[in-house]
Amino acid sequence: MRIFVAGATGAIGRPLIAQLLAKGHDVVALTRSPDTARTLAEQGVEPAIADVFDADAVKAAVIRAQPEVVIEQLTALPKTYTGESMSAAAPLNHRIRLEGGTNVLAAAQAAGVRRYLRQSIAFWAVPGTGLADEETPLSLDASPAVAADARTVTEIERRLLETPNLEGIALRYGFFYGPGTWFAPDGDVAQQVRQQQFPIVGNGEGVWSWVHIEDVAIATVAAVERGNPGIYLITDDRPLAVREWLSAYARWLNAPPPPQVSVEDALRMSGADAVYYGTQMRGALNAKAKRELDFQPRPLEWLVDTPVAHAS
Repeated sequence: MRIFVAGATGAIGRPLIAQLLAKGHDVVALTRSPDTARTLAEQGVEPAIADVFDADAVKAAVIRAQPEVVIEQLTALPKTYTGESMSAAAPLNHRIRLEGGTNVLAAAQAAGVRRYLRQSIAFWAVPGTGLADEETPLSLDASPAVAADARTVTEIERRLLETPNLEGIALRYGFFYGPGTWFAPDGDVAQQVRQQQFPIVGNGEGVWSWVHIEDVAIATVAAVERGNPGIYLITDDRPLAVREWLSAYARWLNAPPPPQVSVEDALRMSGADAVYYGTQMRGALNAKAKRELDFQPRPLEWLVDTPVAHAS
């Protein structure tokens, strides 16, 4: 298939391009940089040069490419994972998701694209017992930044899935780990853990769902080829409470055990969002992706030989 990718050079984009090419697809990638365009061309990708905020240029690029499928992976996330850096990045990230994504979606409609896939989020489900599935709404009343992002993602998903004459697929990814991510051994979170700057909040009962960045690419290509319109949760098989995964992660890094702080201290030092991630987050169920996409995620690498109980 001929596939147009917006967001081809980020943490997801690089392995995604490799997977698409390995499966024999004809790939066109959007970039605004001539230097990046040359790099893409050297990889066997056809570059399309346009600024994602220039609606006319994006429309012209997609119409010129004439793809069957568009994959949108647009984000603007920082290299560091701190409250300050995430807050600083939030306005551009919000804009690129909403305005940039709207431009790409409109261009796809104008070009008569058959199928459209976009990145979404698995870990902002409404808190509750058990694991969230594709029918679980996102937490619009969570802590401030989480609620704002959940509202943005909910609106983005609604626009996509309600677009007529288009097979819309929203891929709700878990927390990324693997090369190029915050949780890689050379990533920012790993450095924070080594320096005991990433604590367990309260009892650490917030449940995180993970996915290796290469498994993200594999699942996304599977959704391109045989996914059904709607939402998929792309996560691994082992959602874990923070107190479990973070302690094992520190051991894997040969770092000191993570410190533990009270909810009150976390609120004072880091704010309500840190408390949400540490104590309220809900894990996700990947059964639909396994059933319909034959998704087989690898075990979380720092837990392969560690007997940790499943979170529920």
